[in-house]
Amino acid sequence: MRFLPVNLDALMVELNSLEQTMALTDLLHNMFKQWHIEEIVPAARTILIRFNPVLTNASTIAKHVATLDISAGVMPSGELITIPVQYQGEDLADVANYLGITISEVIERHTEHEYQVAFCGFAPGFAYMVSKGANLNVPRRQSPRIRIPAGSVALAGEFSSIYPKTSPGGWQLIGITHVAVWDLHRKEPALLKPGSRVNFIDASKSGKIYSLPISKKVEETDHQQHDIKILQTGLQTLWQDDGRIGQAALGISESGAMDKSALHSVNRVVGNSINTPALEITQGGFKAQINSAMLVAVTGATCDITITTAKQEKYHSRMYEPIQLEKGDIIELGNCQCGVRSYFAVRGGFEIAPVLTSCSYDTLAQVGPSPLKNNQYLALRHKKRLNAVSLTQLPLVNYPTSDDVVELDIVLGPRTDWFTQQAITKLCSQLWHVTPASNRIGLRLLGEEPLSRKIQQELPSEGTCIGAIQIPANGQPVLFLNDHPLTGGYPVIGAVCNYHLDLAGQIPVNAKIKFNPIGMFKEFIGSCSDHV
Repeated sequence: MRFLPVNLDALMVELNSLEQTMALTDLLHNMFKQWHIEEIVPAARTILIRFNPVLTNASTIAKHVATLDISAGVMPSGELITIPVQYQGEDLADVANYLGITISEVIERHTEHEYQVAFCGFAPGFAYMVSKGANLNVPRRQSPRIRIPAGSVALAGEFSSIYPKTSPGGWQLIGITHVAVWDLHRKEPALLKPGSRVNFIDASKSGKIYSLPISKKVEETDHQQHDIKILQTGLQTLWQDDGRIGQAALGISESGAMDKSALHSVNRVVGNSINTPALEITQGGFKAQINSAMLVAVTGATCDITITTAKQEKYHSRMYEPIQLEKGDIIELGNCQCGVRSYFAVRGGFEIAPVLTSCSYDTLAQVGPSPLKNNQYLALRHKKRLNAVSLTQLPLVNYPTSDDVVELDIVLGPRTDWFTQQAITKLCSQLWHVTPASNRIGLRLLGEEPLSRKIQQELPSEGTCIGAIQIPANGQPVLFLNDHPLTGGYPVIGAVCNYHLDLAGQIPVNAKIKFNPIGMFKEFIGSCSDHV
């Protein structure tokens, strides 16, 4: 085993085979409480382990893991699922050309050999499937696509998979299927689970219709209370709380508020518990009509707050302070002066139902209460016991403007040694421009000189954390944020330290980033064991 740094609360275990990975995954599930592990993300030949840094550390975890016997692992075998595919993918000809075979032979190999789900990741319902005889091992695209349609059937490395939702991705597209591999309205949202066996068939040659698990859509509740009417959502207004920590087994990343310190502050201001769901408003432009008396607050990215009363009187309120609103008032947030995301909370909280343990909306996985729309009504919860309001809340970071250079501390790893020394020097010495293609999934960065790799081989998919700095083949970094894919296939050269993640989530387009490593890249040493 190798033990590689990921962040201040995470490390990665690298193994020799998929079978070893599955064996260690099974063993680790029994050690969560004992070893203070919070989450694991298994992948092709690695397991990312997140732990509680207050109670343990990476060196201790490495020594524990190195003592485990992973020699007897057997991959479970599950039910057989048939997936009809229209083989008309954009990359089908390129795949055939790379393998030196015809398009027909690609389709034959994909349909004549049974696949099995090894693990899930990247996004909910995204299953990494392997086949012993298909021999369709192809590299990922040089640069990932920004948008891949839901149902796309794709290849990368030794794996085949199906994109459950429209999302970015770097896999080679060979076809598309109508089968929904992820559906929150089914009793079991994920159609494909570790161990499931999959038989792909050419839909153009089969007139048979294959039945799927029943999906019954549950409509979002239309509350009788109309306490707030949304007049303008601005660029984007989402429900957010602390996110879905511990849901990696379903292929679901953490998501949650991009600036958790601002979320906690806005709730303290109005006397709520810090994880009470609030509205995350991107770049201002929010406007709402108040239909009942309430206490609200706004924190995060700096913007003007204007109140227009029922008598058309206007006044301005300050951020990080409680604001008393009355029936007929209209509250409006101007464009952000610095930072990107502001947070709006009401005393008592909103009447909103969680989805898979959280009210956060994950823009990649499309999980959670839907983004707000104009003319939508919101209902308030009227709790009898609340905390006192806080008058002492202040921003914990200096929110940047598009003209600023933002310095972010980083931990080098887990794949720093895949890059040349010159690339590592460039990563930390040159400025990285934040491009308009950035969002909650990640910041796409552009530097004058791309980063070159020392190891050119394909990297098997492995777990990633919030703050991971992934380097695609074009050498231009992508800084993963809260809605990042759970696993990825491009090497991660480093990760933004946990204490700078809120700041990273507030960096606007056109700002520049300078990365500051807090130490050298160094593997952790596990204790000696006959099982390793």
